[in-house]
Amino acid sequence: MPLGKKFRSSSASGRLETKHVTSILSELRGTEERARNRAGPEKADDFLTPWRVGVGEEQPEWLVRELLKQNNRRHSVTLGDKAQMTRSRHRIINSSQSFETEFCTYMLQEHKEKENIVRRNEQVAFTLPAIMNTYGHGIPNVNIHFTPDGAMVTVREDGFVCHWSPDLTPQETKHMFSEGPANRKSKWVSDFTLMMEHNKLMIGTGDKEIQIYELFSLEPYCQISGLSTIPLTLDCSYTDPDRCCVLYGDAEGCVTIILISSAQDTLRLWNNLPKIENIPNIAIGNAALHPNVTFIRWKVHRDWVTQAKYFPAFQAVVSSSSEESSSLVIGCVLPLTDSAQQLNEINEICCGSKTKKKQLSWTPHVRALCDQTVFTVYKGVKTFDLCEKPSLLVTGGMDRLIRLWNPYFSGKPTGVLRGHSAPIFSVCISSEDNRIFSVSTDATVKIWHIQNQYCLFTADPKVSKLYGDISACSYSPPMKSLYIAADCVAVLPVKLRPRLHSRFTVSHNEPVMCSGYSEEFRQVVSCSEGAVVKVWDFDTGRQVLEFDARQDLTSITCMTFDSKGRRLITGGRDGCLRVWNFNNGQCLKTLKKDGKRCEVLDCIFLKVHRNFYVMSVGRDRRIDIYSDNVQDLHHVQRPQPSWQDDLMNGHKGDILCVAQCPPSLVATSSYDGEIIVWNVISGCIHCRFVHLLEAEHQNIKGLDISVPSIIFLKNPRLKQFSSTTTLLSSGIRGCVNLWNVLSGGKLVSNFKASKFQQKIIKLAKADKDTRLYTADRIGYIYVYNIEKLNLEKKSPRAETFWRAHTSTITSLQIVDSDQVVLTSSTDHTVRLWSAQGDFIGTFGQPDIWNVHIPSSWMHPNVPYEVLVDPLSMPDDDTLYEKSDLPEAINRDKTVADRGELKY
Repeated sequence: MPLGKKFRSSSASGRLETKHVTSILSELRGTEERARNRAGPEKADDFLTPWRVGVGEEQPEWLVRELLKQNNRRHSVTLGDKAQMTRSRHRIINSSQSFETEFCTYMLQEHKEKENIVRRNEQVAFTLPAIMNTYGHGIPNVNIHFTPDGAMVTVREDGFVCHWSPDLTPQETKHMFSEGPANRKSKWVSDFTLMMEHNKLMIGTGDKEIQIYELFSLEPYCQISGLSTIPLTLDCSYTDPDRCCVLYGDAEGCVTIILISSAQDTLRLWNNLPKIENIPNIAIGNAALHPNVTFIRWKVHRDWVTQAKYFPAFQAVVSSSSEESSSLVIGCVLPLTDSAQQLNEINEICCGSKTKKKQLSWTPHVRALCDQTVFTVYKGVKTFDLCEKPSLLVTGGMDRLIRLWNPYFSGKPTGVLRGHSAPIFSVCISSEDNRIFSVSTDATVKIWHIQNQYCLFTADPKVSKLYGDISACSYSPPMKSLYIAADCVAVLPVKLRPRLHSRFTVSHNEPVMCSGYSEEFRQVVSCSEGAVVKVWDFDTGRQVLEFDARQDLTSITCMTFDSKGRRLITGGRDGCLRVWNFNNGQCLKTLKKDGKRCEVLDCIFLKVHRNFYVMSVGRDRRIDIYSDNVQDLHHVQRPQPSWQDDLMNGHKGDILCVAQCPPSLVATSSYDGEIIVWNVISGCIHCRFVHLLEAEHQNIKGLDISVPSIIFLKNPRLKQFSSTTTLLSSGIRGCVNLWNVLSGGKLVSNFKASKFQQKIIKLAKADKDTRLYTADRIGYIYVYNIEKLNLEKKSPRAETFWRAHTSTITSLQIVDSDQVVLTSSTDHTVRLWSAQGDFIGTFGQPDIWNVHIPSSWMHPNVPYEVLVDPLSMPDDDTLYEKSDLPEAINRDKTVADRGELKY
């Protein structure tokens, strides 16, 4: 702290912001000399004895002043003061250290949640289960390749070729080996690839042949026969538009390369050669002697070649093997060292005038050490992929690890991705999306982030429905889909985030399930379907914090705050409640019961006398009550014993909602239309309501009688119809029902509260129960003045109404202190409105607002998606007068179409 400053900051954050003070501990340095100069030599030695904190740090000056404030000042120092001062110093410094520990823990948790925000923004998933087609299944497919138009080509081991549309509809099929002598031994396919520049399909066979077919008509074109080994893995690439590189790996660990110049003319020449078994044929020996062909065979590995590919961007051939010492090798196509001598030898064999009289030598060459880069991997490499931008090599194998390499340095991988529990079968790099796709032999598929090197998503075979031995796998960047061949051909499309209109503003990337306002912090908290919790500044609409509240892959279904608005309680689909510090995303406690748990649909925080409880209801049709005891330090808490009336005479349907009427009443409503009012002190049923349907509604099939929302009203204006305490509930076809609670429990009245007869999803009250707000399923909000409400009319006029969202409203809360309305919806937004329906803004929008300055609001504008939605069109009778307009906009038909939606 500067010497001239009279007062120190009253908080840790304030101290950090003090000029020239970089941390709380910065004042501990260099105070000894200042203390000695002020107190004098003798007094400094006696009274300000150096007290060391940590590594040689002296007693801070501000600590001495605090000690002087706590003790009566005297002009002399008596015996024993030194010991008393030492004890006081220890108490204060221990308190300071405890504060610093808590402060650091808080900041660490906040930093962790900010890091998780970045992760969630990068998250991706597959659409599950996989889309499958069992056509032609039973025999393994050797590989999968794609044409430029997005079609997929597969070839089975028996030579069955199939062209597929992106959605796995067979387009063109043919059995390549069906023709030929009856006594001929059947062929089998080892691998295949595509020659896209010439629209050709190239197949490697077990008869040591490379056959070439027309890609689309699948007619035979030519074949190269007489290979010394079976081409186990086959690849074709282009060094320029008319120069192709054909290569294959074999069981001897060799990689054979056939470079073809003027490829189109050369292939056309081979197509005119004599046919063998209905296909033009050329022996490899004759092909290698052609002036447009360069033939070379490299000895690369000591075991079978598992994969071999040519990468034009690197001008290199990459091959892999299960043998450890030469697991993967990146090498040149032609020898680069001693080029004069070695090229002369190749020219003498392949291009010289004397070579036509010589036989082709199959003796493999060995690359010089400087012509290749050898990677040593434990248990070898089964699969790999190489990418130019970023310069990245990815390998996978039997040890279940995915290694990331710099392709120019083989000493040590730049990263290791762990998570698979079976050998890696395939890896694919998607540089455009900064992702790696990996598939293991147990059919587990994972998506990895390249730069951050963590798993973004895992598709378990139980969920993806992929079964059997995987024989081929390939990723299609244009289709954003991973295609896998196992027992059948399947596709896992990457789930893309919806691209909204440029004018659309969303608060979450997923439907918002609930939201609420904390008066203590003047913050809004919203929870999405994916259990992402966001904290917003109520006064500006800016995001303050975001954290992932997902536990065991569950989702949040409801939320509430404690009595002070300082803690967040959420309910989930796993049947558990969780208590959060929503300022840093820390889970403070988990509330759950033993045995089978069902989805929690609603929860409230209630006070009974001086005790506080959390009450939850849901699909288990029971009421669970948890004591909110701050003295209980257990992280997991069990509910209190259930009420006997709840066990014996409780709800028969799923409980959708719960509401409290202080001091002792609680109401619950269920899917079957029943409402029960409970006495929370005795645990007994006070009364129960069941709305009897009128004759006109009794025979309607699929009529929604559920009660998704209930509230208590205490208004003297309602006394003429019931007691001062009235229960309001959602009814059928957009109605609101009023129930007498204290006088036996009966239906007093009901009225239609939705213009389009849509289900009322949320009810809220404001201004000391003088105004009623209702929200329906298609996003409309209606406001009724209770003081002027005539319940004898079945359709009283709303004071005002507006459309807040384009889909179901999931929360509706009135902030009386600021006269605003908070709403959230499954349309991914959380919005703020004035009490009269003026649009303040959407949380997360670029422009900030001030709740108390109407000129900063979005009003008179409305949300763009609400403006353009057909159901937001004005209800003008002139639009529906009889005319030559088509029947599509006839008033009667349109109103009917806007009728009751399925729940």
